[in-house]
Amino acid sequence: MDDDQRLVRPDGLSVRRRRHDFSYSPRDLVEAIGRASLLATGLPDTITPNLLQGVEERYERIPYATLRLIAGGLDCDPVDILAE
Repeated sequence: MDDDQRLVRPDGLSVRRRRHDFSYSPRDLVEAIGRASLLATGLPDTITPNLLQGVEERYERIPYATLRLIAGGLDCDPVDILAE
């Protein structure tokens, strides 16, 4: 299996804390993810607000590629928002 598709469990509280540190609403973070992706790859990939809510509130498992997108929007290393 490709590492980008491997399911991982993000630390929802860490994601929320970092989002609040930037004073981002969930929609603001979704937009920041798109901007960070555009700068990094030339493609404006992002996630939905519903997926972000699932990550923050229910620690939903997501593909590692999605974790990297969220980390890009939060300007951090993906490992920093990975659950132990």
